[in-house]
Amino acid sequence: MTSQNFKNHTRLLLGWHGITVFLLLVLLVGSIINLCYASCEMHFTAALVVLVAIILGFIIWFARVFALKAQDRAIRAEENLRHFALTGKLLDGRLRIGQIVALRFASDAEFVALANKAAEQNLRSKAIKAAIINWKADYYRV
Repeated sequence: MTSQNFKNHTRLLLGWHGITVFLLLVLLVGSIINLCYASCEMHFTAALVVLVAIILGFIIWFARVFALKAQDRAIRAEENLRHFALTGKLLDGRLRIGQIVALRFASDAEFVALANKAAEQNLRSKAIKAAIINWKADYYRV
């Protein structure tokens, strides 16, 4: 596995981000076209297929959002514990979850200073990641 850094830390999964989303779009567009060309007696069935496509879209969207929220909560707890172990204090309450998620890539040597800087200057997560010198890889987040 290649070493993770700021430029290559994002992951796109072909099966999820590519094929599943593409097939859902095909289903949605196809079902709408089917609804437009359906005869009067088939409108109800065609409308139900469109509804199923929309519901599947919501299911896929919320499955992703819920998984990321759970990961964010775990990361917040882990980074709060790491900060407490290094300083004896919890993370600054001004830090947003996106900032904390970005801080997880910082090594212990630069974590505390970067966390303070992020809180003081309200840095965006991209700026936090770009400021990291010694990258601590996270291969488990999807």
